Formats: sequence, C-alpha cells, structure tokens
Amino acid sequence: MASVAPSVAPLVPPVAPMVPAIAPAGTPVRPPSGAAPVVPPPPPPAAVQPPPPPHPSTGKDLDPTQLAELWERCSKLDQQDYFEVLMVERTAAPADIKKAFYRESRTYHPDRFFHLSNKELKDRVNELYKRVTEAYYVLRDDAKRRQYTANISGPERAQKLRFTETSEAETRAASKRQVEEQIGTHPKGRQFYQTGAADADAGRWSAAERNLKMALTYEPANTRYKEKLAEVQKVLHEEARKQGDAFKIR
Repeated sequence: MASVAPSVAPLVPPVAPMVPAIAPAGTPVRPPSGAAPVVPPPPPPAAVQPPPPPHPSTGKDLDPTQLAELWERCSKLDQQDYFEVLMVERTAAPADIKKAFYRESRTYHPDRFFHLSNKELKDRVNELYKRVTEAYYVLRDDAKRRQYTANISGPERAQKLRFTETSEAETRAASKRQVEEQIGTHPKGRQFYQTGAADADAGRWSAAERNLKMALTYEPANTRYKEKLAEVQKVLHEEARKQGDAFKIR
C-alpha cells in the first residue's frame, strides 16, 4: 500500500490586529450597524476672565472730557462766591441750599478722587470740597447769610468772597445793632419798654400804657415802642367801650 503524505496548511503571513483610528474631536463615530451615531462633546473652551468693573468712587474711570471739566470747575473757585460754589441763586430757600450742599459734597468728596495721579488736581478737588462745606456753613445761618450777601454786593466783592474772622465780627456787630434797634438804644427807654411789655403780658393795660409812653419820651422815633403802645391802647379802648355798654339803660 502506498503511503499518504500528511496535508500541510499553507503558510499565511500574520495579519496585524485592526486598531481603530482616533477621530478628531467632534467627529461623529460610526457605531455598529443599526445604532445612532455618537458625537463626543467638544473640549471645554479656555477660561476667559471678565474685565474688572470700573470703580466709580476712585476717579480712575474719568475720561479726558470729565477731567477737563473738573479742571475748569476747580480753576474758577477763587472767583466764585458761596452761592456760585453751591450753584444756587441768592434768593434760594434754606431747603434748596441744603439740597445743593448734599449734591456738591457727594460729587466732590475726596474719597472719589484719591486715585488721581495728578497731585495738583487732587489738591484742588480737596479745596473745592472744603469750599462747598464752608459755603453751607455760612449760607445756612440767616445772620451770616445777610452779612455775606451785603459784602459780595458791594465794590469790595473780590476781597469778600471768603467768610473770615473779620466777617464773623461784622456779623456779631450787625446782630447787636439789630437787637438794639428793635428793643431800643437808650438804657432808660429799654427799661421802660421792657416793663411796659411785661405789664401788657400780665394784663395790666393801664400800667403798660404809662410805661410805654415813658419809653417813647426817651426814644420818640422808635417804631417798636409805637407799635406796642398802639396795641395796648387798642385793648384799653375796647375795654372802655365794653364798660360803657354795660352802663347803658336797656
């Protein structure tokens, strides 16, 4: 019997295993047959820091126009009176002056400008703030306001723009004169007037009339004395009329 040679499988070169290609980020990956495509999420964007908000209280955000306006406001300070500093009329009511003071003091408070790089401008803003406070100190007081208004209305306006110690003394003297004009300048006249006024307050009308007439002998032109005497005599006239009516035969 003839021998049969064993069968030998043909040699096949080895095949490298299939390695799936890596698709770029965001490219759909082909799934197995019948499945929906899967899209991998895109990579997160690089973190972006927002710009810092402008600081409204430091003056760093002033643009060139605002800086120019600030320079102009400060440069006029030495030529302005207190009404102009607060930007109010001379006839402004006390409430309007107070409102203007709050507005201007907030606008030019040094804390808003402490980051200014220009030292001269910073110093001028500080001086402007002080002048705003000074203006309010004077204009809120009726006596000081009257004296100051008279000062800046005269020929020496340029020298009277600031309320100094001299202005304070002038105000006290003017107030004293006003009181004297109201109560009287003659010691005896003032004494009789004050006694007559006290009599009137207590209802002693005849005594009040006598004392007021005595006061007028010392100061016959005193308007206050005349007005008080007229008030007392009117009461006496009314009382006399009532007493006369009581004695009438009815």
